[in-house]
Amino acid sequence: MIVIKIDVMLAERKMSVTELSERVGLSLVATSLTKNGKVKGIRFATLNKICEVLDCQPGDLLVYKPD
Repeated sequence: MIVIKIDVMLAERKMSVTELSERVGLSLVATSLTKNGKVKGIRFATLNKICEVLDCQPGDLLVYKPD
């Protein structure tokens, strides 16, 4: 299972989900669903923009944990 750790990065950056959604260009609903791991996939362009805004690597956001 892939675990999404956007909430950790947001806390470290002292950034809200609302600010992230505005800076990435996603709706607040889509950003919240992504943050909470409720999506089945993510576009590389979106992942790229999230990494740009949070100044991180994809591996900082996505972690594999065996089921």
